[in-house]
Amino acid sequence: MLQRDRQIRTQVQQLADASLFAASFWLAYALRGNEWFTEMFHLDVIAPDAFDQVVWLYFALVPAAPLVLESQGFYKRPMLGSRAAMFWPLLKSCFILTLGLVLLLFGFRETVPRVGLGLFGLISFGLVWAKEELLHAALRSRMAKAQYKRRIIIAGSVAEIARLRREVKARDGDAIEIAAEFHLADSPPQVLIELLHEHSVSGVLVSAKHAHFERVESVIQLCEIEGVEAWLVADFFATQIARASFDEMFGHPLLVFRTTPEASWQMLAKMLLDFFGALALLLVAALPMFIIALFVKLSSPGPVMFRQQRSGLNGAPFMIYKFRTMMTNAEQFKHELAAMNEMSGPVFKVSNDPRVTPIGKFLRKYSLDELPQLFNVLRGEMSLVGPRPLPVDEVKRFSDLAHRRRLSVKPGLTCLWQVKGRNQISDFKEWVRLDLEYIDNWSIWLDLQILLRTIPAVFSAVGAK
Repeated sequence: MLQRDRQIRTQVQQLADASLFAASFWLAYALRGNEWFTEMFHLDVIAPDAFDQVVWLYFALVPAAPLVLESQGFYKRPMLGSRAAMFWPLLKSCFILTLGLVLLLFGFRETVPRVGLGLFGLISFGLVWAKEELLHAALRSRMAKAQYKRRIIIAGSVAEIARLRREVKARDGDAIEIAAEFHLADSPPQVLIELLHEHSVSGVLVSAKHAHFERVESVIQLCEIEGVEAWLVADFFATQIARASFDEMFGHPLLVFRTTPEASWQMLAKMLLDFFGALALLLVAALPMFIIALFVKLSSPGPVMFRQQRSGLNGAPFMIYKFRTMMTNAEQFKHELAAMNEMSGPVFKVSNDPRVTPIGKFLRKYSLDELPQLFNVLRGEMSLVGPRPLPVDEVKRFSDLAHRRRLSVKPGLTCLWQVKGRNQISDFKEWVRLDLEYIDNWSIWLDLQILLRTIPAVFSAVGAK
């Protein structure tokens, strides 16, 4: 199945699942407040307006439900996969959402019937399971197969055709039927025309890895005339991690090779999370930041803020802000401490740095010196989550060009390095590996996980230097 078809199917599924979880929440409260149910299980009677008091939870539940299901791999299953592949992701998702509602209500000090929340988990599991069973049965029907199953012709060399046959059978055998084969090297165009007419296919899958481009062009032109889709397998360029996608510029089709997350609704959500999250944190931290600034000013001579050029998105330099934690002439003594550097590679890290002021040690221990970087986030120079920005001179000393890929996304206040080891990591290659792991597996859900894990990592001061 083509990616765009998968995306449409997934979006429809997400909308349906969000609706079912919303209905489950209402049904749970309706059942809990039912007189017959209350008497049967000897429960306390709840107020008639109990549901009205927590209806605001829909603003969290409806968008969270499809995100949690996606994080558990619920939408990555084959259309006609096994029930086991559906059971565990759905069960874990229902548990996570129920637990999330419990924590949310506890945080806002709302008194709700615990049985109602338990009913929500059971009902939501049952409704989504029933929907999946109905969908599974419908897709098995002859009418549905005629609607969604696509008949195609495979074009390429003998070896490429055999490879594509194996891949289609292993991954999308239920959605794609191979009607015929067309050998690019020795079959004339008339043969393809006859195959198109005989088999009434909806697409021609072309693999041009070892074929001449003029033969591929003739196949695409024939499909264009016939009104049949042509799918060109663009694997004639060897890439290791780059993902290929198609776009258009000035009317010219483009094949884009990308190693970073592409523009999407999730990226828009990340931008909104960065802006409003930084704004909310600044409002909450305004008084603590004023007190910290006062202590920094009174504890040692020098400016309150430390400013330094750091490498941002794609290496573009920007001015980062931090509360000053060192003496004002710290840079002059840096070369004298070079032998004490505990980090391999171009990065400079020293435990018990003699240049750090007493108040600076406390600020560094709990990462309070990083709070002014919320202004960098508001200005769009940084993100809440992303690889930590390094000084420009350290980036210039990268010995491995592959390390520069960590610059392909905005730098952040926190990252995987922060929550998986913080300053306990002494190998720069391991640091970069964690940054690239974040880039390659990015999702808005991963950002939220890192933000939540940052809180205990910072307050426990594990690995702080």
